[in-house]
Amino acid sequence: MKLTKLLTTAAVALGLATTAMAQDKTKVGFVYVGPIGDGGWTYEHDKGRLAVEEAFGDKVETVYVESVAEGPDSERVMTQMALDGADLIFTTSFGYMDPTINVAAKFPNVKFEHATGYKRADNVSTYSARFYEGRAIQGHIAGRMTKSNIIGYIGSYPIPEVIRGINSAFIHARKANPDVQFKIVWAYTWFDPAKEADAAKVLIEQGADVVLQHTDSTAPQAAAQEAGNVITFGQASDMAQYAPFPRVSSIIDDWAPYYIARTKAVMDGTWTSTDTWDGIGAGMVGIGEISDAVPADVKAEALALKASLADGSYHAFTGPLNKQDGTPFLAAGEVADDGTLAGMNFYVEGIEGDIPQ
Repeated sequence: MKLTKLLTTAAVALGLATTAMAQDKTKVGFVYVGPIGDGGWTYEHDKGRLAVEEAFGDKVETVYVESVAEGPDSERVMTQMALDGADLIFTTSFGYMDPTINVAAKFPNVKFEHATGYKRADNVSTYSARFYEGRAIQGHIAGRMTKSNIIGYIGSYPIPEVIRGINSAFIHARKANPDVQFKIVWAYTWFDPAKEADAAKVLIEQGADVVLQHTDSTAPQAAAQEAGNVITFGQASDMAQYAPFPRVSSIIDDWAPYYIARTKAVMDGTWTSTDTWDGIGAGMVGIGEISDAVPADVKAEALALKASLADGSYHAFTGPLNKQDGTPFLAAGEVADDGTLAGMNFYVEGIEGDIPQ
């Protein structure tokens, strides 16, 4: 009888210890708009998730759901993550903004981090990277290397982040080459290799010998490689499998330090709702190796531009600049403020065509 009671007590104690250990783990969820194998945006976010696992080992449990459509479907996925015990949830696409706010209101004890949006709550932070700094460098290289003077740009959706990138690339391409023209095709997708390839082919048929993209797959790289004489840049990830040509450099999103820091903040109870918008200087935006397909003098110019953006001695949006309709945007030497950049809904002077509504 005593032996049975002793075994029962031991079993209960073991069960309680196991439960306590499980409760000690911080559970971190990630909601992805594309597949983790997209080679771009989602691939880099998932590298950040894996970095969290490596940093904290058995103190964390991470979960993710990939290829989640923006809208009601994402709200369902976030809700399920919260119900399953997530302490912290990263929602990694602009279109998850309202769903994140809605779900966060129902789970006040869960912390949420929304990428590239602007709506916050007591338990919702926002974070993004100054991708437009990388676009400035791409624009410079593109302007110096184009022979046709036509640069193609594949846009995902006409939101401020994408418009900002187009403007930054154009400003710096024009500075490098006053004869440059931009042709823009809107794909209305973040990740759809077939649509992205079609967009690249349309731009190439229109004479573009440089193609930039704000979509997530490597399909435009493949289309350019097939064309044979078209320059590209990796988007969100290095896409180095296409180097040294057509991919001559890239914008790399490095989310790992942020994900590690925010997870640690939840663990030690210091997490607060904040806005984070970091760029090249802070390391959130990386510039992939500039390949030898880029002439040495152009590479040196691009690296000098990178250094000035990183140390803050130069801002990508520095006047004089006008809006597309010719009205003043920035006076000589004036720098755009973050509020204007965050809500940017206009092209700068020299870009042709309208922004879709």
